[in-house]
Amino acid sequence: MGIATVAEEQGARRWSWAHFAALMLGNVALALGPWFVRMADSGPVSAAFWRLALAVPALALLARVSGQRLGGFGTKVWLAIAGAGLFFAADVGLWHIGIGLTRMANASLFGNSGSLVIMVWGLISLHRAPRAGEWLALVAALGGAAILLGRSLEIGTATAIGDLFCVTAGLLYAGYILLIQKHRASLGGWSLLTWSSLFGLPVLLAAALLLGEPVWPTQWWPVIALALSSQLIGQGLLVYSLKHFSAMVIGLTLLTQPAVAVLVGWAVFGEVLGPLDFVGMALVAAALVLARSTQD
Repeated sequence: MGIATVAEEQGARRWSWAHFAALMLGNVALALGPWFVRMADSGPVSAAFWRLALAVPALALLARVSGQRLGGFGTKVWLAIAGAGLFFAADVGLWHIGIGLTRMANASLFGNSGSLVIMVWGLISLHRAPRAGEWLALVAALGGAAILLGRSLEIGTATAIGDLFCVTAGLLYAGYILLIQKHRASLGGWSLLTWSSLFGLPVLLAAALLLGEPVWPTQWWPVIALALSSQLIGQGLLVYSLKHFSAMVIGLTLLTQPAVAVLVGWAVFGEVLGPLDFVGMALVAAALVLARSTQD
C-alpha cells in the first residue's frame, strides 16, 4: 500500500526507462503485500509488527549509505516523527486487519485513498473551492466507494467492515504524510521510514497482544516476504524513482497495485469480480489518478 514517503520534486523531471521500470516494479511489490499478510500465521497486526521490525536494520543502513542523518533533530522534529510513527502504525495495523476481511482489490484501492485526503486538505489550507478535476475526483471516489461497499455488503457484513478498515487506514496514512510534511525533505526518505517504523513497533506489538494474536510466527517466510516486498523492495524502488515523474504519471502507475491485487485474489484466493465491481474499481481508480494530478 501507499506511495513512498519522500518529497517529490516539482518542475521539469528527467527520467530513463530504468526509472520507469523501478516505478512499475515498486508498485507490483507493494501490491503483493496483502498476499503475504493473508499467508502469515502470526495474526494481521503481528504481521505488521514483523513487517516493520525485520526491515528497520536495512532501512537504517540505507539511510546511512545515502548520507541521511539518524539523529541530532530538534524537539519539534522528534515530536513530528513520533506522531507520524503512531499514525503509520495505526495505518499498517488497520490495513492488515482489513486485508483479511475484504477482497484484495478493495483493500488495495481503499488503502491508497490517502491521496484524496491530501487533495482535500490542500484545498482547505489554500481556502479555495475545488476545481473541475477535483470535483470529478471527489464524485468518482464517492460513487465508486458506494458501489464497492454495496457489493461487499452483498457478500457479508464482515467484508464491508474490512472495506471500512482499509478506508480508515488510507485516512491515517494521509495523516502520517501531513504530520511530517514540513520535515520530509530535510530528514530524507530512509531516515523517516527508519524512525517512523521504530516509533510504530511498540504500538503494533501492544495492539497484537491486546487482540490476543500469536506474535511469534511458526513459519517465517510470509513475514520476511512482507518486509521485503512492502518495506524494502517496494518502498526502495519508489524512493529511487518517484522524483523523476509528475504526480499524474505516479497516479497512473498506482493503478498497477489494484490490477495485481485482482489477479492474485482470483488466482490464489478464488475471488471473482463482477461487472459492477469493475465499475466501482474504475471510479475509485480514476479518482486516485485525478487526486494525484492535483499535487503537481
